Amino acid sequence: MMFFCFVFSITPLFHHSIIPKNTEITDITNLICGKIKTKPFGRGFFTMITKSNPAILVIDMVKDYFDPRRNLKITSYARAIIDPIKDLTRRFRTNGWPVIFATDSFKQDDFIFSARMKPESLEGTEGAQVIDELERKPEDLWLPKPRFSAFFQTGLTKYLRERNVTLCAVTGIATPFCVLTTALDAICYDFRSVIVSDCSAAASKEIHNETLHVYTKTALYPLLRVSTSSELLSDLEGD
Repeated sequence: MMFFCFVFSITPLFHHSIIPKNTEITDITNLICGKIKTKPFGRGFFTMITKSNPAILVIDMVKDYFDPRRNLKITSYARAIIDPIKDLTRRFRTNGWPVIFATDSFKQDDFIFSARMKPESLEGTEGAQVIDELERKPEDLWLPKPRFSAFFQTGLTKYLRERNVTLCAVTGIATPFCVLTTALDAICYDFRSVIVSDCSAAASKEIHNETLHVYTKTALYPLLRVSTSSELLSDLEGD
């Protein structure tokens, strides 16, 4: 069994011409000892291993949270990320990567409204619609969600796996709640996850920055990362 596993593990090296093609399996010992010359590891080899198939998740950018009559603390910070999110979703569409809008869709008598939270973004209402400024396209997926995470009872996991997605770029509001729970749930379902710092917002800059600081480099790094949109695109488009 150990021999089989070892042979399997070096098969990509033969296939990508890192090991000379005329090298026999019986030469494995010599290979380990450095007696067979190999080609340098090219960038393409590491790309093969680390290449991402991403999707972008735009969280809770709905009309209720931008309604000036509600006087929400987060609204001004949420407005500041509209253009960065538009730019990022445009690049994702250009590359053929899925764009997903996951938005709160609560019921009037929802359990969460028994606390301090007031009814908002109610299922079927205008206030639960994605804001017009983000210019959602027909090919984008709109995913109403009954709780904070985009993965909770929405079918998102199945949708992503059907498209061979391996990485979720999480944007939107609010950083310490729905953005964070979605990013962490992505890990729970075996997707790598990136919180996009300049495309997410909280009720204050301090809350936003403190949340990101906690998750910048945890024990889950690099499966869970915090990146700017430019850093993310550089990583993805450079693959």
